[in-house]
Amino acid sequence: MTRGAFDDLLAANSDYAATFSHAGLSATAARGLAIVTCMDSRIAPLEALGLQPGDAKVLRNAGARVTEDVLRTLVLAVYLLGVSRVLVMPHTECRMATATEDEMHALIEARYGLDTRSLEFRTVTDQVAALEQDLVRIRSYPLLPTDLPVGGGIYDVATGVLNLTEL
Repeated sequence: MTRGAFDDLLAANSDYAATFSHAGLSATAARGLAIVTCMDSRIAPLEALGLQPGDAKVLRNAGARVTEDVLRTLVLAVYLLGVSRVLVMPHTECRMATATEDEMHALIEARYGLDTRSLEFRTVTDQVAALEQDLVRIRSYPLLPTDLPVGGGIYDVATGVLNLTEL
């Protein structure tokens, strides 16, 4: 095992656990919110929206795309974990919006000699259009309530501002 590669994290976790205060939190989303956002480490979704641990379910992936797995997770969150609204929050300066699918595959192959064409990265050339598509995908998903409030906006990593769209 590569345990040594995680020594810094285990030390930090020890400090965290010494003052851990979230043991009493419910597994349900206290504010009834699910956030679909990117895995980008510049985004702190709870802090950006004035939320606390336990307030929302946070689903992260490359590009904040609504994939089959996101839909599966939203079904569980809505029916079992208290989610009553969904916010989709992609962001500015996203790596998934800087190249086409083919370009992304070619870049990885050129740098690492790895053929990744068996994967769909779901890159986007128009973030607003992709956001609209993802909102429609959630709103029209037959296993989710038809009256589920679904909103979206692009989070600006330079300012911290979420620009909600009217889609």
